[in-house]
Formats: sequence, structure tokens, C-alpha cells
Amino acid sequence: MGGDWRGIYVIWLRELIRFWREKTRIITSLVQPAVWLFIMGKGLGSGFGGQMGVDYVKFMFPGVVGMTILFTSVFSAISIVWDREFGFLKEILVAPVSRTAIVVGKALSGSTTAMLQGSMVLLFAPLVGVRLSLPAVGETLAVMFVVSLAMSSLGILIAARMESLQGFHILMNFLVMPMFFLSGAVFPLHGLPAWMSGLTRVNPLSYGVDALRRVILGAGEFSIAFDLFVVVAVAAVMLTGAAVLFNREG
Repeated sequence: MGGDWRGIYVIWLRELIRFWREKTRIITSLVQPAVWLFIMGKGLGSGFGGQMGVDYVKFMFPGVVGMTILFTSVFSAISIVWDREFGFLKEILVAPVSRTAIVVGKALSGSTTAMLQGSMVLLFAPLVGVRLSLPAVGETLAVMFVVSLAMSSLGILIAARMESLQGFHILMNFLVMPMFFLSGAVFPLHGLPAWMSGLTRVNPLSYGVDALRRVILGAGEFSIAFDLFVVVAVAAVMLTGAAVLFNREG
């Protein structure tokens, strides 16, 4: 167990160091949320004309936080494909730690970097009229970590059998964009066509965005307990599946 904990820590630290050294990535990660908030949000908000009962940019703010978490978490798993292509993954797999520990370390590192980038998006809150008390910030960070863990585990599950970076990018783009648009990040989940409503209900990010909207704005489609239950369950299933695939790898 001591070796596993050290392995988890080393994998987590390696990915954090890699993230910290990529200063350009940290800075540019704020560009996409800014575009969605101050260009898309203002433009679409003027079209809605206040029909939603709340300022549209405020409504979209938790969704943009969720978008940042989704993209950062899922694409953090690309390091697995990268390590496999260059042979470093084999060195990790033969290390004296369990492969479950490797999966946990990767998931924690991905969720930590996603939470850091999501935290930077919170700096935009005063600019869009969202006021966050200190307790609300703490609750938001907690929800962000849980959602990040679930999305990182999803990325690892997919990357566990991917052999090329190109294949990973194609598959993730095919998956990530529908997850984002069907999460309630940019429009409410009620009043949708039946087929679209069904897709939003099976989308795990829907519950993550709803939980973020609940703690940031105090409003949501579901209770915070139900949202977190679904997200935690998804994280557990994805982590277990990824661990099974890694344990089967030769």
C-alpha cells in the first residue's frame, strides 16, 4: 500500500509539473471561456431578451466553468496515449505499484489540473455580475473536483485502449462537443423535445453543470444531492472500468 500511495503521488506530481511548465497553455486556457462569456454570452443574451428570467451571461457562467472542466479533464488523458507511443507507459506499467494506483494517479492529476483551470474562470465572476461568497467558493471548488474526477476517469477509460494521438483526438471531439451542448451549459434543460431531453438525462455532464449552477446561482433542475450522487457514481464506474482495462494490458 505504501508503494501504491507513492506511485499515485509521483504520477500526480509529474502531470502537475508538466502542466505548470506549459505557461502558454495556462494563459490560452482562459481565452475560450472569455469568448463564450463575453462574445457568445452577450450576443445570445441580447437575442433571448431576458425571457429566461435571469441574465443570460449569468446563467451561462456555471456552464462555461463546466466546459473548462470537461475539456481539460478529458484531454488530460492524452498523456496516456503519448506515453504509450513513446514507450514510457511500459516503464510505468512494470513499476512496483498496482495498475489501479496508476489509474488513480492519472485521474487525480487530471482532475487537479481541471480544477485549477476552472478556478481561473471563477475570476470572471465579478465581470459578469456573479457574486460568490467565501462559503460558495468552497462549495464550488468541491463540486468542481468531483466533476473533474468523473470527466478525467472518462478520458482515461477511452485512452486505455487508444494507440494513436490522432484517433484519440477524433474520438474525443466526437464525444466532447455533444456532451457540452447537451449538458444544459448554454440552454435550460426543461421544455426540450423528448429525444433531446432523453440525451441530456444520460449525459453525466448535465448533472455536473446543474450542481455548479446550484452552488453558484442557487438554482438548478435537480437537487444538489442527486447531482452529486450521479457524478460520483459515474466517476466510480469509469475508474473501475479504466482499472480493469489497465490490468489487462500486457
